[in-house]
Amino acid sequence: MTSSKSAPLLALAIVAAAAAVFFTPPPAGVSVNVMHTGGLLVLVMGLWATGIVPEALTALLFFALAVLLEVARPEVIFSGFASGTLWLVLGGLVIAEAVRMTGLGERIARAALGTRVWTYPQLVTAAVLVAVVLAFLMPATVGRILLLVPILAAVAERHGLAPGTPGHSGVLFATIIASFQCGTAILPANAPNLVLAGAAETLYGVQLIYAEYLWAQFPVMGIIKGALIVVLVCWMFPAQTSGAGATAELRPMSGNEKRLAAIVLVALALWASDFLHGIRPGWIALAAAVVAMLPRIGAVPASIFQERVKFGTFFYIGGILGLGAVMLDTGLSTAIGNALLQVVRLERDADAANFITLSVLSTLASTIVTNPAQPALLSPLAGTFAEAAGWPLQAALMTMAVGFSTLLFPYQAPPVVVGMQMAGLRLRDALRLTMPLALISIFALIPLHYLWWRIIGYFGH
Repeated sequence: MTSSKSAPLLALAIVAAAAAVFFTPPPAGVSVNVMHTGGLLVLVMGLWATGIVPEALTALLFFALAVLLEVARPEVIFSGFASGTLWLVLGGLVIAEAVRMTGLGERIARAALGTRVWTYPQLVTAAVLVAVVLAFLMPATVGRILLLVPILAAVAERHGLAPGTPGHSGVLFATIIASFQCGTAILPANAPNLVLAGAAETLYGVQLIYAEYLWAQFPVMGIIKGALIVVLVCWMFPAQTSGAGATAELRPMSGNEKRLAAIVLVALALWASDFLHGIRPGWIALAAAVVAMLPRIGAVPASIFQERVKFGTFFYIGGILGLGAVMLDTGLSTAIGNALLQVVRLERDADAANFITLSVLSTLASTIVTNPAQPALLSPLAGTFAEAAGWPLQAALMTMAVGFSTLLFPYQAPPVVVGMQMAGLRLRDALRLTMPLALISIFALIPLHYLWWRIIGYFGH
């Protein structure tokens, strides 16, 4: 986030850069409207990347300017609200709040950790496993982190790992990083995944299937990366546990917890089998949220919809999806894609080089814009990349997920920053984990991911 002292100057610089692009005469073969859209892109992406104003407010600013400047038709600008993915976000917000409000999430975490005394590697492994399991059940990274950090902090202290010690920091870093990075392998679990799915649907009419996404991404980005996080945390933050380690005995499940658990399990089963019944994940999430709030049948009062659910994320992702649609509709994405292809060489029948190039490009893009905006920036270019590489469009889209699962700096992922602030963790300690993890991901996991896709025939030939 940007400091309050530098925010006005940075905002002025972003506005000046956007105005410069907006008023620059278009080069040959490029329309004036493309330059206008480019100026709007610089403004919106600049504000999202720096966090000078709240993300949802920037999204509303995009809607207002896009309509007033007439860069595209209103049905294009607001097309994100017709995407099933956006309703998956809304359903996820309600479910996440219900999981936290009823205590079901805390029960899952405490039940998984048990009452035994863990060694330090076992405790770190348990933290990662709990974060991954909860990612399947609670589709909101910030919600999972806010739930898990105080629980794991208390567990670490009961094992003799005092706040400020390497062991205490290691347990919390494992929880926070796994919640985000391993969650990237589960379609509804992270905002960037949802943006990617929404962009695929809005821009190209391509629907990302829950089970297919899991099959393509989870073995490497979920299982292997989770194991790698455990190894790196134990290496970078060595410690030994001590003490009783026991947790308070769990109380019996309340009726609300039982009902919510049933609703979540049914939704999870429907998500996992969407390739059989064809019901979109967004409609499943929306139905689950509605049932969870129904009187007598549900688990939480309908009042949480007005009082507890924060709608900023809903409009933020709606704005991101709308921006991608405008880029594609105006031809800006094609112009950017053609310019990138002059630098980033993609060749047919060179799948390994193409996969690594696009994955690294996606990884580096998140150092410029925050993680949720990353797929919005690159998704409109997927058609150009797929054609140049000779791939199915879906393979080009899914390659971007490989890239945004890799985190170089904590600021790239707002949920990670929230978790660090809540846990009182230092940036320099975070870099001791994120930088080696990113380097190993780029030089080892991305090639391994390519081999996995080659085995399952994901490149279409």
